Amino acid sequence: MEYIIDGKKYQVIIVKKNNKNTYIRVKEDLNIYVTTNYFTTKKYIKKLLDDNLESIKRMLSIQRKKKEKQERFYYLGKEYDIIVVPTIDKITIEGNSILTKSNDQLNRWYKKQIKILFKERLDYNYHLFEEKIPYPILKIRTMKTRWGVCNKRDNSVTLNTNLIKETIDKLDYVIIHELAHFVHFDHSKDFWNLVSKYCKEYKQIRKELKDW
Repeated sequence: MEYIIDGKKYQVIIVKKNNKNTYIRVKEDLNIYVTTNYFTTKKYIKKLLDDNLESIKRMLSIQRKKKEKQERFYYLGKEYDIIVVPTIDKITIEGNSILTKSNDQLNRWYKKQIKILFKERLDYNYHLFEEKIPYPILKIRTMKTRWGVCNKRDNSVTLNTNLIKETIDKLDYVIIHELAHFVHFDHSKDFWNLVSKYCKEYKQIRKELKDW
């Protein structure tokens, strides 16, 4: 099934299951996925898409932004051009360019910066807390749907590698968010009050990260 938005055709992938509700999602391939029950007609799905057009446009915009950040090189909120110079020995940042001997060297440097910076910011934000919380084990991995995870069972905080592409205030917010879960393991008013105590601009940062 095809659906036209602003003159452009999009593929609608209909997934039928034995469920009561119908869900609309846009994935990285920019296809529109509709999960619905076996008895839903295409006519009903078309009306549902029409009724949710603005939401679908927003989901498409978010996925395009994600794709753009994956295809381009971002470091701490800034986009850089990557220039391969076989004769240099170490990574050099000059203005809007990063000079590297090879892509392998760049990847090693990037991973090293992630480990160094995430540890530094975890230490910094941990020592801001007046509340008694454990010093967490830092885990780093790439996640598709979450920026961070707090695990109280093993006292760990997991951070998404993609945070290296964002500005420091966003990285700090995610760390504060996860550390606050050691005090309030929910998203109650008390939890958000605690986050606000150490990150005044959390609402704006949270909104920007949701649009990533």
